[in-house]
Amino acid sequence: MQSDLFASPTENLLPYDGEVFYFKSFLPKEDANRYLNLLKQEIEWKQEPIKIFGKEVMQPRLTALYGNPNKVYRYSGIEMLPLPWNDFLMDIKERIEGIAQAEFTHVLLNYYRDGQDSMGWHRDNELSLGKTPTIASVSFGAVREFQMRYYQDKSKKVKLPLEDGSLLLMSGLSQQFWEHQIPKTSKSLPARINLTFRKIIT
Repeated sequence: MQSDLFASPTENLLPYDGEVFYFKSFLPKEDANRYLNLLKQEIEWKQEPIKIFGKEVMQPRLTALYGNPNKVYRYSGIEMLPLPWNDFLMDIKERIEGIAQAEFTHVLLNYYRDGQDSMGWHRDNELSLGKTPTIASVSFGAVREFQMRYYQDKSKKVKLPLEDGSLLLMSGLSQQFWEHQIPKTSKSLPARINLTFRKIIT
């Protein structure tokens, strides 16, 4: 399955083994602009090293983790201790929880400074998230293409552009059977910031 069109919030983008719903206009433009400026100015951004095929390289983006205290988040050999929630992250979280009908304990933030910053193929399938996590991804700034492919048959793909102020909800078995990425692009693009809310259960 391949989708180049915007989906309505009632249409599951995945043909099977999981649910993904896209809300193109989750936030009004003025709210999205305000949050983007706050994210640029007030988040404690870092560039973390990551191991790829046994070699340590710097991640091609900036990251940060905020959330409930004393729960470390581990992924891809990285261990992150959350900073405490601030007012505007809590505001975004509560707005998303109302739509997702889910509770979130942490938010992983990614700052794509230009088109060369990226996120490689991966699944959010850490044991700490459980077997059927709900991942809520809200985007600010430049439009970037989001790609998914079926883990057991990589020819089966879904893609869509994530708009400024949009929300993507991934739930059910999506993290077990589908992997996703934000690829590099040669286009000259301004910055994009993405917030992925999740619940750490262990």
